[in-house]
Amino acid sequence: MARPDADEEQEKPLAPEVDKLRGKLIRFMAINLGLLFLALMVVIAAIVYKSRKATPVSPPLAGDVQVPAGEPLSGDIVLPVGAKVVGQSLSGSRLSIDAELADGSRAIFVYDIAERRLIGRFAIRNK
Repeated sequence: MARPDADEEQEKPLAPEVDKLRGKLIRFMAINLGLLFLALMVVIAAIVYKSRKATPVSPPLAGDVQVPAGEPLSGDIVLPVGAKVVGQSLSGSRLSIDAELADGSRAIFVYDIAERRLIGRFAIRNK
């Protein structure tokens, strides 16, 4: 049996049903490749956005406070007259002082060591 040449097979026109199906498949493939490309661009844009976004600066820890060599860190924490310190707590560069005031009420004072300033006063009240 003699085989027809490959060139002759390729030049035969496709049946109308096959040609219609081929067109649908090409359209389907083009749409899917377009969506895939769009999704890839969204992912790349998100990565670029995240990498350019500034990282939040965390407050300095107690070990990060700059202390001159050979000198201890010092400062004044001013409490109301007649206040007694009941307790204290240190977290990072923040110092929390639990104090009993002259009138018998209690309050918590929050002091930032790095900035050397009082940043909060919270009254403790019973309901």
